[in-house]
Amino acid sequence: MTGPHLLEVKDLTVDFLSLGGAFRATSGVSFHVDAGETLVILGESGSGKSVSASAIMGLIDTPPGDICAGSVAYRGRDLSSLSEGERRDLNGRRIAMIFQDPLSHLNPVYTIGWQLEEVFTVHGVASGAEARQRAIEILGRVGIPEPEKRIDQYPHQFSGGQRQRIMIGMAIALRPEILIADEPTTALDVSVQAQILELLKKLQAEDGLAIIMITHDLEVAANMADRVIVMKSGRIVEEGEARAVFENPAHSYTRTLINALPHADDRAPPRPARPAGKPILEVKNIDKFYTLSSGFFAKPARLHAVKNLSFDVAAGETIGIVGESGSGKSTVARVLLGLNEASGGEALFHGRDVLKMDRKQLLAFRRKVQMVFQDPYSSMNPRMTVFDIVSEPWRIHKDILEKTRWRDRVTELLGLVGLNPEHAKRYPHQFSGGQRQRIAIARALACDPELVVCDEAVSALDVSVQVQVIDLLAELRDRLGLAYIFITHDLPIVRHFADRIIVMKSGEIVEHATTEEIFRNPQHAYTRQLINATPKPKWQTAADAA
Repeated sequence: MTGPHLLEVKDLTVDFLSLGGAFRATSGVSFHVDAGETLVILGESGSGKSVSASAIMGLIDTPPGDICAGSVAYRGRDLSSLSEGERRDLNGRRIAMIFQDPLSHLNPVYTIGWQLEEVFTVHGVASGAEARQRAIEILGRVGIPEPEKRIDQYPHQFSGGQRQRIMIGMAIALRPEILIADEPTTALDVSVQAQILELLKKLQAEDGLAIIMITHDLEVAANMADRVIVMKSGRIVEEGEARAVFENPAHSYTRTLINALPHADDRAPPRPARPAGKPILEVKNIDKFYTLSSGFFAKPARLHAVKNLSFDVAAGETIGIVGESGSGKSTVARVLLGLNEASGGEALFHGRDVLKMDRKQLLAFRRKVQMVFQDPYSSMNPRMTVFDIVSEPWRIHKDILEKTRWRDRVTELLGLVGLNPEHAKRYPHQFSGGQRQRIAIARALACDPELVVCDEAVSALDVSVQVQVIDLLAELRDRLGLAYIFITHDLPIVRHFADRIIVMKSGEIVEHATTEEIFRNPQHAYTRQLINATPKPKWQTAADAA
């Protein structure tokens, strides 16, 4: 092309200062984007993706951040030369950003209408009734139903997908030329993710937006990208046309990421037949109601979160429970662990009803049934070392292991999950997300359990780390004879791990079959919807449409 690119980043180098010295977040990063184009910046956590986006928007706090070198130019003009007022005017009007977690970026004490109207009033575009009308139009444009009524509601009254739509509405309100989307679908269910991606494509087609999308999800990248940049440790290791990068990656790191994806034509390794005899856990007709209060004088309403749920688990078997947010998956886990009280039914562990156990019996039961949570960091005490975290169950269950053997057993457990003995002296914040999840697994294994319940245990992890953790769980299952209940909203994740899959919707089981049957011949429309919601590569979608 002739003339300057719409946006161009040249040799961007950013350090973050700390007591231990400077940490280089990006080193010599260069890229550009033009009108109507989607550039995807791809990489795992810590690769420098979000730092690059923050530098474009002028959102790096200095200090501790320090932009050591490089430039960001919009239509050939260096953004570092702008005054604070000029930069504020540019952000929103010409360059806008969608953040990863909409709930933390929407003010909980103001209605979404007030927050949308603020976009127009701050930039002096409209005020009063006109700003309100424009806000209603924006809500309609991003697919919020009944925008005239919902404009006066608060962020907590919307679903995760709707909050993300509201954030997109704020970003496009002033019709910017460049939209930066920083992990906009990471926390969303697969079907909601598909809706958000289609919305972004629709807005791009209508307004000729240039989109810079930041993600660690290769399937999202392939679905959206015209061009791809792959980042690792603050550097660009590969770039090019999306199809060329995905079908013929040149760098070993890119190949590692792509090979970590589950492929439709993969065949799971053969698993032994389901053990004969009585299952270790039998769940029969479980119900769970929640009482919802809608006001002091209003009659409380009842939410039927789990409805007449029945299934069983054999020794050494993996059961996947799949469904979107609100389907009742996590409620099932909490009921089975005695963390929530059931409203009806039975849960028989070796013939004894967990739901009728007293505190002493529950304590003994939890030695045999452990849980691995979605966010390992929030389930660990940040003041405890890894040694203290892993050995904590032995302080509670004093008859498991004598104290003189604790250190050797911690070393053994850390080795079992792929960590080094010296890691025992460190604290949770000194580890990556994948390493923290390994520590959580080691803590669960400290009780020598028969059954481990994993509640979205890999959903927040990078794709290659997901594969590592699932491979680890499978290895431990085969070596130790563990049984798993693996809860997730993403069907492909459990394809090569689960023996059977339960699909839940609105608190009910809509389909229950072997993994092979679920993927080869799904019977329920909702199951087919979840499978089909996995993003397809852009070039494949274009070929299908042709």
